[in-house]
Amino acid sequence: MAWLDLLADIEDFEDADFDEALVMQLEMVAKDRDPRPMRFSTPTFKEYETTELSGCGKNSFPAFSITAAACGLNCDHCQKKILEPMMPATNPAMLDQKVRHLIDTQELNGFLLSGGSNKRNEINYTRYLPVVEQLKNDFPDLRIAVHSALMKEPQAKAMEAAGVDTVMMDVIGAQETIKEVYKLDRPVADFEETLAALCSTSMEVTPHIVIGLHYGQILGEANALDIVSRYPVTALVLVVIMPFYAKPGTFVTPGTTDVGKIFLEARERIPDRQVLLGCARPPGMHKRVTDAYAIMAGLDGIAFPADGAVSVAHSIGRPFEQAHSCCSIKLGSEFKVPLERTCAA
Repeated sequence: MAWLDLLADIEDFEDADFDEALVMQLEMVAKDRDPRPMRFSTPTFKEYETTELSGCGKNSFPAFSITAAACGLNCDHCQKKILEPMMPATNPAMLDQKVRHLIDTQELNGFLLSGGSNKRNEINYTRYLPVVEQLKNDFPDLRIAVHSALMKEPQAKAMEAAGVDTVMMDVIGAQETIKEVYKLDRPVADFEETLAALCSTSMEVTPHIVIGLHYGQILGEANALDIVSRYPVTALVLVVIMPFYAKPGTFVTPGTTDVGKIFLEARERIPDRQVLLGCARPPGMHKRVTDAYAIMAGLDGIAFPADGAVSVAHSIGRPFEQAHSCCSIKLGSEFKVPLERTCAA
């Protein structure tokens, strides 16, 4: 049965508007490759449940912000909102105490360390690295991911020495976006330099590209894919701009067809590495269609999948699993659960 017909039979897409030409193209391309296994990631950054999947009630993989909700940039697309759900850890002792408490009481498996940037899009983690190193010494199986922002090679090497497992950064491909959206006086080359520095280490490197970052327009995504394709990254994470974080009238929502085409381009440009759909993307039917395109395009994982995602994967013959972790970090089999049951709270 053709994929368009399969989608029509899924109740969650009853009112969905799929691009017929794109779906046919995705199906045609998929015929030339073996089905890739998928991971549906449901980390404990927020409460989560759909008609097909449930989240886990335990803080098995939380996010900490070393600046709480503060950020020196206050970019147009974010307005600091991304930091609000994170647990504050505004000094190293606080981070150490909270992590150890969660290990003792809620079976913590790992965590994301993040924070607001300064006005140069840098986050100073230096005083936190001794805590990271001690935690890794005391709990070798603990998985630690860090959102790096911009940095030089010495800072990347220091993270590696402390035992950070995975590091993430945003790759921006348009100078106009850096200047207008981020209000930042840094060139595109600085983002590539950071990626090169991170890839010079043994850490798993998972750059992010925000689709529609330039006020909802498709502008620097192709160049960002060019940059990422030049380096031995562990995985690429794609997210979609969410205009409801921005001031009214400043952003439009990228069309799902444009998003789906970028998924396909990313899969073709980076065929031998993981390409994942991250947490951030518009809600509602937009999210359902976006997630369906991600599955059909051959992406390797989706964070917080929408209603209908499991049905799409099942319908087109893609094997899948669920993991209660950040999509950017590799976890062992003990973090994965079969999709026919939920996590025990």
